[in-house]
Amino acid sequence: MKIVGLMSGTSYDGVDVAAAEFTVDGETLRLRPLGHRGLDYDDELRARIGALLPPAATTIEAVCRLDNLLGDVFAEAAALGTELAGGHADLVVSPGQTVFHWVQDGVARGTLQLGAVARVAARVGVPVLSDLRSADIAAGGQGAPLVPAFDALLLAPDADPPAEPGPPVAGAPGAAVTGTGNGPTGAPRAALNLGGIANLTVVAPGAPVLGYDLGPANALLDAAARRLLDRPCDLDGARAAAGRVHSRLLDELLAEPYYAAPPPKSTGKELFHAGYLDEKLAALGEPVAADDVLATLTELTARVVATECDRHRVTEVIASGGGVRNSTLRARLTELGAGRWRLRTTDELGVPAQAKEAYAFALLGWLSWHGLPGSIRSVTGAARAAVLGSWTPSGPGPRATPAISPRRLRIVA
Repeated sequence: MKIVGLMSGTSYDGVDVAAAEFTVDGETLRLRPLGHRGLDYDDELRARIGALLPPAATTIEAVCRLDNLLGDVFAEAAALGTELAGGHADLVVSPGQTVFHWVQDGVARGTLQLGAVARVAARVGVPVLSDLRSADIAAGGQGAPLVPAFDALLLAPDADPPAEPGPPVAGAPGAAVTGTGNGPTGAPRAALNLGGIANLTVVAPGAPVLGYDLGPANALLDAAARRLLDRPCDLDGARAAAGRVHSRLLDELLAEPYYAAPPPKSTGKELFHAGYLDEKLAALGEPVAADDVLATLTELTARVVATECDRHRVTEVIASGGGVRNSTLRARLTELGAGRWRLRTTDELGVPAQAKEAYAFALLGWLSWHGLPGSIRSVTGAARAAVLGSWTPSGPGPRATPAISPRRLRIVA
C-alpha cells in the first residue's frame, strides 16, 4: 500500500512531503521510503499565517482565504508525493497547518488546522485523511503529540516480550512497548523531535509509552531571528554560537509554569510566540544583544530537553526535525547528555530526519485505513485510543481488508 504523508509544523515554513510503501509481515509492518521533498511557503503565505496566529486578532474572511490558499499548496504537495510514489498512491494524509490549539487549564478543548482538504482530494484523485487531532481530543486527550505511535513501533524490539494475556496494540489502552528495536535492549530510549515545538517519546521496558510536548525548539528562536535579525531563522545557530547566555533571561524563561506541569500536556504558538519573548525581555529592564538572546534561547531548549531525558533515565536520544540542522543546539545537547545518553538522528534508522513527521503521518494514515487507533492513551491522556482523522473521498469510500495491529515498524531499503 502506497501512502503520501504531508506535514507542516509550528514553524510554518513549508510542507514536508514523504511517500512510503507499507507491507505487512505477520506482526511486523514494513515501511519502504519512496522519497521525500520539501515545498517552501512563499513570503506572502508565511506572512498571512503569521498574521493569523495567536495572539493576533483575525477575521473569518482571513481564515477562509488562508484555508483555501493552503489547500492549493497542500494539493501541490500531494501531487509531488504521488510522483515520488511512482505516479500513484492509495491515499494521502494531509493534516493541514495548525493555526490554533485550544488548551485551557491543562485540558485540550479543541484544535484547528487549515488546508482545504477537498482541494487536495480533487487534485490527486484518491481518498485524503485530515483533521487527525480532533478524535483524540473528543476522547479527552490532548490531541498531541501523535508521532509517538510511529516512535513506539519503530523502537519496538525485534523479539517479542514474554507472552501476556492479549497482544499489545499500537495505541491501545495501556499498551506497553518493550525493548529497543534497532538498538541495545533493556534500557529506555527516547525519540526527540525538534520542530517549532520540541516533543519527546520515551519507550522503556515494561512501561507504557510516554510522549509529550516539552516546550519551544525553534518557535522562540525563529521569532527572535525575525524580530532581531530580520531573517526567518538563525541559520545553523551561527549567531547563537557568537553570543553568550544571559543568565537572568534564562532564569526568567525557565520559570515558565508549563515546564513543571506533568504530562500529558501539549503546547504551541498559543503560548510560545513573539509576544511571549517580548514580555520576557521587557521584564529584564535592560537591553540584551541579539546574539545573546539567541544563545540564551538555544540554551533554554537544550536545558529543557536534557532535563526530561535525565528524568526518564534514557540511554539514547534519537532526534529528528528541523532543529537537528542547528549545529549549535546539537552540540549543546551532546554536551549535556555526555556520560548519560547518546544523541543520534533517525537517519541512522533509515528515516530521514527532515521528513520523519511526514512519514509518521503516512503511518497514521495506514492505521486509520485499517481501522486501528493512532493515538496512545498513555501519551495523550484520552479515555480511549482513537482511530484518527476524517476521510475526504475521491470516488468510492475506503475499502480495507482486515489487518492485525503491528508490533513493530522496520525500514527497508
